Amino acid sequence: SGLIGCSWAMVFAAGGFKVKLYDIAQQQLTSALENIRKQMKETEKSGFLKGALSAEQQLALISVCTDLKAAVEGATFIQECTPENLELKKKIFGQLDLIVGDSVILSSSTSCLLPSKLFTGLKHVKQCIVSHPVNPPYFVPLVEIVPHPETDPSTTERTYALMKKIGQSPVKLNREIEGFVLNRLQYAVISEAWRLVGEGVISPTDLDLVMSDGLGMRYAFIGPLETMHLNAEGVSNYCERYAEGMRLVLNTFGPVPEFSGETVQKVNQALSEKIPVVPKVLDARRKWRDECLTGLAKLKTQMKSD
Repeated sequence: SGLIGCSWAMVFAAGGFKVKLYDIAQQQLTSALENIRKQMKETEKSGFLKGALSAEQQLALISVCTDLKAAVEGATFIQECTPENLELKKKIFGQLDLIVGDSVILSSSTSCLLPSKLFTGLKHVKQCIVSHPVNPPYFVPLVEIVPHPETDPSTTERTYALMKKIGQSPVKLNREIEGFVLNRLQYAVISEAWRLVGEGVISPTDLDLVMSDGLGMRYAFIGPLETMHLNAEGVSNYCERYAEGMRLVLNTFGPVPEFSGETVQKVNQALSEKIPVVPKVLDARRKWRDECLTGLAKLKTQMKSD
């Protein structure tokens, strides 16, 4: 019932599903419900509440439980949201494996742990899958669906259909790979950003501006492959025109950075001047980010319906 768990609970409730939120501490669950209520009321007031139901109707769909067996009773889909710790996740899936039936889907929110490390050896491995959301899932709809080598294709299809039904944007990976897809793309951008700042080519502030007021504006609506397609007379033409130049630039990329030393200090100083590392300031900036994401999501929805 942490940040991701609460956000998932809101997403499923917005889709009209009954949700049982499980945690080992009652106080944690009480706080979670308070946070969910506050967020739902705020989003409803600002006109950004997801789903066809009112905030009160959605809140009525969410209950809490400190007993795992009682929590999963009657469930058709279980979304695990424990901290990113392999042994902890394996422990909870081991417990679930002993108490669930043969039709429920066991899904993990992990952002980097491979399904083969999480689920291998479980009796219900065919029902296991990774559904990796983007933080925060309530405002960013992408979900990466990653199967274990033994996951039944019907598990993948049912998970995909469920994510579509609750208004998320699922993508299916055909096989597991380190970092999945979102983080592989994200780390490629971070890696080159780090090198450019570290080599003194550009300041940290201006580097972020290249993305927020440049590439990011385009990528909010179309991906890198469609960008290639539209920036020439199709992808084939783009490759004919720009392949040589791309290879020349890519060959100048340096090794994977260590993410330590002077560059950390340089980036940290620049970002701390803009956003001081104070809980109140960081929370306010996160709230602003979420409001921006909500507005963008609403705009994209309107554009699709138009």
